[in-house]
Parts: sequence; C-alpha cells; structure tokens
Amino acid sequence: MKTIDLKSLQLEDLIDVFLELGEKKYRALQTFRWIHQKMVPSIDDITELPKILRDKLNENYLFSTLKVAKRLDSKYDETSKYLFILEDNNIIESVMMKHKHGITVCLSTQVGCRMGCEFCASTKNGLVRNLLPGEILEQFYLIQKDQGKNISNIVLMGSGEPLDNYENTIKFLRIIHSKEGQNLGHRHITISTCGIVPKIYDLAEEEMPINLSISLHSPFDEERKKIMPIANRYSIDKIIEACNYYIEKTNRRITFEYTLIRDVNDKLSDALEIVRLLNGMLCHVNLIPLNIIKEFEHEKSNNKAINNFKEILVKGGISTTIRKEMGADVNAACGQLRRDYINRETIN
Repeated sequence: MKTIDLKSLQLEDLIDVFLELGEKKYRALQTFRWIHQKMVPSIDDITELPKILRDKLNENYLFSTLKVAKRLDSKYDETSKYLFILEDNNIIESVMMKHKHGITVCLSTQVGCRMGCEFCASTKNGLVRNLLPGEILEQFYLIQKDQGKNISNIVLMGSGEPLDNYENTIKFLRIIHSKEGQNLGHRHITISTCGIVPKIYDLAEEEMPINLSISLHSPFDEERKKIMPIANRYSIDKIIEACNYYIEKTNRRITFEYTLIRDVNDKLSDALEIVRLLNGMLCHVNLIPLNIIKEFEHEKSNNKAINNFKEILVKGGISTTIRKEMGADVNAACGQLRRDYINRETIN
C-alpha cells in the first residue's frame, strides 16, 4: 500500500527515498524542484526523470493533489474564495486577497476543526482529519498558478488549528521556505492559533521567525470560556507567558486577533483589561467585526463601538487596527463556504 506522499517530503527525506530506490542523490533534487518550483500536477509531468523512474515512483508513492470545486470572486474587492476537493472527497477552502503590498493567501491546515469556537463556521462539523504538508502546499500552488502571479504572503488562518496539526504544519513551513522550492521568507508567513500553549513554546524553538497571531476574543478567562472551549485548558496568563517567550526567542511582534461581538466582549471593561494585559508587550491588536453565522445567536458590534474600542486601546499605548472586511459577498470567513457546500450536498 502506498503511504508516503512525495509532495510532503522535505528535501533530505526525498533524498533518502531516492537512495533507497538505488537512484542518485541529484535525482531527488531534480524532483523536489519540479514539485515545488514548477508546481507540476503529477509525477508523470517531471519529464527530467526517465520514464522508468517515474513509473517506479507512481507505483510506490503518493502524490497529493487537489481539485478546484468552485472559485468565487468578490464584486467589491480583489478577493477570491477557493473550494478544493481532496482525493478522499473531503472539502477544504482557501482565500486569496490582493493588497497594495502583494498577494496574500489564507490556507487551511485541517478538514474541519475540533477547537469549538462558538462564532466560527469551520468547527461546526468537528474535525475530520489533518491535512498532509503536500495538501497545504497544493492550495498555495493551485492558487498561484490560477492567478498567474507570485504569492507574497501566507496566513495559516483557514479551516483548522495549525498547532493541532503541528508536525505537518512545520513540514509545510520548511518546504515552502526552502531555497530549492518557493523560497518564501519566514517573515511573510503567519500562523494563527487559538492558544495551544505547549505548541507555542515548541514553535519558538523551531528557529523560524514567523509571525504568530493569537485568537484572544476576550481578556477575561471566564468570558473567554463561554465562546472558546480551549480557554478551559489554557488560561490567558499562560498564553501571555508563552507569547512573551516567543517574542524573546524570535524577536517577532505578536498579533492578537479580537472579534468584536455586540454586548459580549465590546464593553469598556474589556478594552481597559486588554490595555492592562498587554501593557509593555511587543504586540499589535487586530479588531475584527464578527462574521455572522446562523449557529451563533449574537451580532457584530456596530461601527461606533468598534471605533471607540480601538480609541481606548490606542490611548492605552496598544498598537491597534480594525481589519478591513474583505470578500463578504463570497463567504470569505473561515468555513462558511465549505459548510454551505456540505449542507447543499447533504440535502441533494
């Protein structure tokens, strides 16, 4: 049974595969470049390899691929939402956003999610499985080929919790950063986590100065527990300690994502507690208007409340921005398009 995915292998591991096949080391380098620079869709397309070798690879190894099930383009901004079908017919989604500074893609790391955040569509059907490194990479490759332009930034903020799929996420990061592949700089990559504390410490030790984003959403433990089950395992103080360690090891600024929910976490007391909590920390707060889903009964804060919240944080010395809403007409928030697709298929 074929169990090893060639697209998911780092160069050193791919070299081991070729040596075990009795092939020369340079064949592994050729293959790696064709997979990760030329982004070929199959082993048969690696024409630099002899056909007999390609046949041997096809016979013994997997080669992860995705298919575009749907692409939706926003009428209001340069945002595109991609719905991908995996080889096992599971569904994931990615988002492409064009900014003045370049193209950013938001990639999924899992099929579904088990974190259970109340306001997030990604988690409503639970976790199905982790994505392989090759399946995370393929989202990037297919979007880059479809757009015909180089992607400059990655955020692992799509469906799933990246640190809950830690090993595959790290392999993805090392492959996308490889000079023999896309050679994407660590500082152009952001990981978003709801706060799996032990993995934040592990990430700090990886010597990859990537950007870390923490889904905070409340500065009070008891209130955070109501909307984020992960808060029952890791307190805010423990998350802050881990973040400070990450800053010390990487010298990278932490971003705290904060979804504003009307009459839940947008009060004066919330803003003042954030100021107290983050005082003196190398960090930034990104305020996010709530993306409304039918399973979550609350509404997003109004613009006045959002602006007032920002003003309090800025006056308190906390660098703060309000995230621009992009792709609202194409269900660009995490999990929305996938959930709608699954629901329609179930009904049909």
